[in-house]
Amino acid sequence: MNRVEQLIAELCPKGVEYRKFSDVATYVRGVTYAKSDEQSDGPTRVLRSNNISLYTNTLNLEDLKRVSSQVKVRNDQWLRSGDILMSAASGSKAHVGKVAFIVSDMDYCFGGFMAVIRVKSGVDSRFLFHYLIGNTFEKYLESALSTTTINNLNSGVIGPFPIPIPPLEIQREIVKILDTFTELEAELEAELEAELEARKTQYTYYRDTLLNFDGRDDVRWATLGEVGENLDSMRRPVTKTSRDSGTYPYYGASGIVDYVSDYLFDGDFLLVSEDGANLLARSSPIAFSVTGKFWVNNHAHIVKVGTYSQRRFLEFYINSIDVSTFVSGGAQPKLNKANLNRIPIPIPPLAEQERIVEILDKFDALVNDLSSGLPAEIAARRKQYEHYRNRLLTFEEKH
Repeated sequence: MNRVEQLIAELCPKGVEYRKFSDVATYVRGVTYAKSDEQSDGPTRVLRSNNISLYTNTLNLEDLKRVSSQVKVRNDQWLRSGDILMSAASGSKAHVGKVAFIVSDMDYCFGGFMAVIRVKSGVDSRFLFHYLIGNTFEKYLESALSTTTINNLNSGVIGPFPIPIPPLEIQREIVKILDTFTELEAELEAELEAELEARKTQYTYYRDTLLNFDGRDDVRWATLGEVGENLDSMRRPVTKTSRDSGTYPYYGASGIVDYVSDYLFDGDFLLVSEDGANLLARSSPIAFSVTGKFWVNNHAHIVKVGTYSQRRFLEFYINSIDVSTFVSGGAQPKLNKANLNRIPIPIPPLAEQERIVEILDKFDALVNDLSSGLPAEIAARRKQYEHYRNRLLTFEEKH
């Protein structure tokens, strides 16, 4: 029997009392202001939904809004030590209900789409914080917000949510355990993420080195239009309202955007983004291999290339180069078919292409495959913590 179980057996052997959220905490919504009140050098700093990290329930202060002194902020709309900051409204249900704990008083207020939770006597604020990031609250929100298209967590929605209130001694023991676990988890995640970043840097170095063909006598050059067969004329976009849901991937500029009941292509192809900001930002790959049965809309070029190694070589190369000189358009960058076909492509001997692809495939799997390698290890650590947290915060209700 662990320490928490001993305390429960001693202090509440007949179960734990559950009380409504509105009985154990106050719920304060944030300050509202107009777009015209925003000033880059305004004196008042405002936290918004995007200042709560979606997966780690921590604060990030990278993108702050500042507003003019004309915006009136009540005393209870400034952040205090022990507050639980919550995203109370958002265009996405995934963000609603996400929380972060405020460790010390801050010279920040919180916006109208946010709320702060302040506990009443008999409740440890860290205990409530841990409970609100558990799956019980997540399931409650799914049910409570499923009947409306407005993702607004007002006091009427959150007020009835039942909270277990074991004696403070038990609350604080649970907090001590979960805080220790969280700190260890954060250290392990930081190490894993640092390792992942190191591997990404290593991958980029090897990719750029392997794909540098300057001065090579055994490499000829051709245009992309000569290397692959463009099949754009076979694409067929279908509006979302006209699609029948199914099992076949429906691809757009950056990957799968839906699953549909029919397919246009069957085989091995290379897709290349035709439009979108990512053509210049390059925050994700613009070329990606696709195998099997699938549908493509008119936001991705489709190219047929010979062997697996030739297709993957072309994919790696396109993702390694700057294509901005082939991109037109201002607000909406576009890589049209004519410009795509003009991109120069190196053609080393087939054996060399196969060697390069074999090396880069191994790095790519390690860095990017979510079912193996470091990303899976990070996900496994998070699941381990969630399982342990949910066990500690599950109580037999007192009747």
